[in-house]
Amino acid sequence: MAFIDIILKEPSYGWQDDQGNLIKPSVGQIFSEFFSRINIFKTRKNWLSLLSWTSLALLSPFVFLFIFKYFTWPLLIIGFVYSMVFMGTHGTIWYHRYCTHNAYVFRNNFWRFITQNLMIKLVPEEIYVISHHVHHTKSDEPGDPYNTKAGWLYCFLADVNHQPIAHDLSEKDYAGVSGLLQHTGIKCNSYAEYQKWGTVAHPVNTIITMVLNWAFWYTAFYLIGGHALATTLFAGALIWAFGVRTFNYEGHGKGKDKRQDGVDFDRKNLSINQYWPGIVAGEWHNNHHLFPRSARAGFLKHQIDFAWCYIYLLYLIGGVTSYNDSKKQFYDNYYIPYQNAAR
Repeated sequence: MAFIDIILKEPSYGWQDDQGNLIKPSVGQIFSEFFSRINIFKTRKNWLSLLSWTSLALLSPFVFLFIFKYFTWPLLIIGFVYSMVFMGTHGTIWYHRYCTHNAYVFRNNFWRFITQNLMIKLVPEEIYVISHHVHHTKSDEPGDPYNTKAGWLYCFLADVNHQPIAHDLSEKDYAGVSGLLQHTGIKCNSYAEYQKWGTVAHPVNTIITMVLNWAFWYTAFYLIGGHALATTLFAGALIWAFGVRTFNYEGHGKGKDKRQDGVDFDRKNLSINQYWPGIVAGEWHNNHHLFPRSARAGFLKHQIDFAWCYIYLLYLIGGVTSYNDSKKQFYDNYYIPYQNAAR
């Protein structure tokens, strides 16, 4: 089997049947898989999946504090903007365009560290990056870790059920998987450590990094606006964390073909360009699938791309030394030919 076919831990219900058709598990099967995979008593190798949802549980009190103690309309607007625009754009800048696709190059580790920690940290790089490589190779096909054709819940719980790496990789294959994360700055486990923990990241390093990030941002927000502001923004981060788990389901048309001529030019998958995630987070998703290594995804004039603005700003001040920009290629190969054919 190809490398990309074996790097994720296959769910108990499988990716496909004997005829190669997508297996669509029942709600019960999905929840059973979820609780099995966060069970740290079953195996310590479930630690990363457990951490992923434990962090969300730890943020839930901030939502109740905001609603019942600190609620004001101005704070609601601030929390909304932080969640949708700042957290969303950062996810595109860091996890999507840099960690997964190497769309740009930092001058040094300082700028990488700053970018990595621009916002409250909720997603371990390992969970996002490895599975996203598989997603691009198998988009909307069996093995796609968030295949929209299997339903909303299949996508929503994918970070636990479908995105963790396999626990039985050979030393050679593990080297290939960890190599996909080397540039992100996380300290990768040795093969012996991987066999113990089942992950590329080590639990101690991962947890310490997250705790320090949260402590820094809560302190910073408190100094700016007291507990009210800090509570609001941490609550907003939780809302983003739930929302981002639904993005791919929406961004691939909920499993239906919603692509439009003259808007969605990549026809190899069901991805679509949507105004809301495009404007607030630079996630012009069909454009991204068409040119995944581009640091810019907003190619047309109306396609605002705040993630690209940040990357280009860093380039202007020297924090980024180079980037890939596929805008001209998009116009030359797709948009201009389409306009000419439509005349």
